Amino acid sequence: MADSKSVSRFIQDKLFHLCTITAPRPVGSKCNQEAGEYIETILLQSSFNVSRQTFNCLDWISEGAELVIDGLSFEVQPSPYSLGCEISAELIVVSTVEELENSNIEGKLLLLMGDIASEQLMPKNFVFYNPEHHKKIYGLLEKKNPAALITATAKNPETAGSMYPFPLFEDGDFNIPSVYMKDIEGEKLASCSDKIITLKSSAQRIPSTGFNISAERGSGEKGKILFLGHYDAKENTPGALDNGTGTAVLLALGELLKNYDGDLGLEILPVNGEDYYSAAGQMKYLELNEGKISDIVCAVNIDAPGYIKGETHYSFYECPETIQRTAHRTLGNRPGIHEGEQWFQSDHMIFAQNKRPAMAISSEHMAMICSEIAHTPHDNLELVDYDKLAELALGLRDMFLGIAEKH
Repeated sequence: MADSKSVSRFIQDKLFHLCTITAPRPVGSKCNQEAGEYIETILLQSSFNVSRQTFNCLDWISEGAELVIDGLSFEVQPSPYSLGCEISAELIVVSTVEELENSNIEGKLLLLMGDIASEQLMPKNFVFYNPEHHKKIYGLLEKKNPAALITATAKNPETAGSMYPFPLFEDGDFNIPSVYMKDIEGEKLASCSDKIITLKSSAQRIPSTGFNISAERGSGEKGKILFLGHYDAKENTPGALDNGTGTAVLLALGELLKNYDGDLGLEILPVNGEDYYSAAGQMKYLELNEGKISDIVCAVNIDAPGYIKGETHYSFYECPETIQRTAHRTLGNRPGIHEGEQWFQSDHMIFAQNKRPAMAISSEHMAMICSEIAHTPHDNLELVDYDKLAELALGLRDMFLGIAEKH
C-alpha cells in the first residue's frame, strides 16, 4: 500500500465502516465499543503491539421530554447525560448570576435564559479548562436545589459548535435534571413566570465502559512520536469529519509503518472521549503514563482533516526547530498540505500544557466545520475527500521517518 490511490481506497473502506456500521459513536454506547474493537483489529493486522486502556463511563438513553403549561406544549430536549424527571412546580425565571444569587428556587422549575445561558458550561469536574464563573453557577444551583432546570439557548459556535439550541449542561456528574430549548421559545415561556408547569423528561444513565487503543512499534529507546485522534462522536451524527477522518488516517498510518522497527518509538492512539463530558479516555491515558509524558518527542493530533473544500493545515505548539523543519520538508511538501493558524480546542493541548512538543492537523476550514457541521447529522461521508486523507497519511509517514532518521 505505497501509492496514493491504494491508501485512498484503504481509508475509504475504514471510514465507511466507522460512519455507517458503527455510528453514532458516543462514549460507552454499543456502537462506540464496536468501533473500538474494529480499530483494534485493524491495528493488530498491521502488526503493532496493541493494548486497551479501559475506563468506566456512562452510556445514556433518552426518549425525549415534554413541557406543558395550561395545555400549551413547548419543544424541549433532555440535556445530554441528565437524569430524567416528572415534576409539576412553579416556574421561576433567571437571566443573570446576580438574579440566581437572590432567588428562592428550592423545589421550583427554574428557567435559565439570557446572559446566564449565553455559553455552554464546562462540566463541573472537567480538569483541563473550568472557568470560575462556571463553577459559581454550579455551586449556586446545587446549594439552592431547584427541582429541575430548563435552559433557553441561542447559537454560540465558539462554545457549542453548530448546535442550536445547545445544551447548557452536558455533565454526568451534575444531578439536577435539565432540559434545553431555543431562546425564542424561552422568551415565550418566560411570560408564564410564577405559574405551575409540568415537565417530564425520559432519560437514563447506564454504567458502561469505554477504551482507548494504544498501538506501538519500535524500541522507544530514543523516546517516541505519538499520533492520536479521537474516534468517539456525538449521539446524533455519523461523525465523518469529527473525527472519523482522523481515525482512518491513523489506521492508514499504521499500515504504512507496519514494518518500522527503529529506536524512536511509534505510538498510534485512537483515543476515546474528546466529545465526552469528562474526557475519560484522555484522563486514562494521562493516568497510565504518569511520569512518562517526557518520553514523547512530539504528540501529533489529527482532528477533522479531509474536508472537500480547502487544504489540509498543520500547526506547531512548543515544537523545536528540528521538528518544524522536518515537517515542512516532508509533510508540507505534499500537495494541498501547508502550515496554518494555531487552534486550541482539541487533544494536542493536553500535551502542550504538559510542556511536550505538539502538532495539530486539520482542515483549512476548521472554524466553519465546528460552527456549521460538527455534532450534526450533516457531518457525513459526502463531505470527505479521500485523496486528501491519503496525501496526509503518506506525509505523516514521511515526517515520522524523517524525525526518526535524525534521532
